Amino acid sequence: MATFDARAPWAIELPARQGAAFHAIVAGTCWFTTDGAPPRQLAPGDLVLLPAGARHQLATDPDLPTRRFDENLKRSLIQPDGELVIDGPGARTRILCAGYSYEAGASHPVLGLLPPVLHVATAQPDNGPWLRSVLDLLAHETRSHTATGSGTAALRLLDLLLIHVVRVWLDTAGNSMDPSWLRGLRDPLTAKALAALHERPGHDWTLDSLAATVNVSRATLARRFTHHVGEPPLTYLTRWRLDLAARKLRDTTAPVAAIAHDVGYTSEYAFNRAFTRTHGQPPGRYRRHTATERM
Repeated sequence: MATFDARAPWAIELPARQGAAFHAIVAGTCWFTTDGAPPRQLAPGDLVLLPAGARHQLATDPDLPTRRFDENLKRSLIQPDGELVIDGPGARTRILCAGYSYEAGASHPVLGLLPPVLHVATAQPDNGPWLRSVLDLLAHETRSHTATGSGTAALRLLDLLLIHVVRVWLDTAGNSMDPSWLRGLRDPLTAKALAALHERPGHDWTLDSLAATVNVSRATLARRFTHHVGEPPLTYLTRWRLDLAARKLRDTTAPVAAIAHDVGYTSEYAFNRAFTRTHGQPPGRYRRHTATERM
């Protein structure tokens, strides 16, 4: 996370990145441009999320020539307090910038379902006040970077801000979005089924037991779940279990047999086959490969 404080005129290009990029306008205005889209002006309280980290430009004037934001430019702009500063004679713009990194070659379970650019304005009457409150708190914690716990607080607030941005987008996107577990959260019945599967992935679920848990018939559950999520409940469960297993293999040293049991497999052989079918390599090799990538 960084604070960008600049006075006009300025224009920078931020290259594509592995992960997501996020900008929140705290003061002033600027123009935001991505490939193939017309420039849009951002005002105080505007938030822009690029879930796939697409290349984009920020500028006081969209017609200005841009400077590529690389390590050399970053070193020339960064101040002792960590802020990125551009001096100039014109109006001041202050932006909170952050990035979300995730595994190379893997799609994030939430960010991978979002459009290339989400632009949310805190001037909206329904959700704006909540977003503005979180943004103000985040700006305060970023300014108070020497205070005890400010770094941890800022990271938690950034997560909360992301949740609010996605929530606003869900409220406006409605059922026009493609079927996915994210769309399934908009349907109360499907959301209950998803919650049960997410809370107890290792349970011996059947369509009957899941239908009983959400108090509907098998046929109703299968129809509603498939319509909103894009696949039947037990197919989704298998994918969810293997996603969890991949995360445990990356982030823990637990034995493969223990991970298989945790995600609902009674046979390590069956788990190995299912994992290889989904991820293209056995669990042990996957763990070694991801460990090497992080070095």
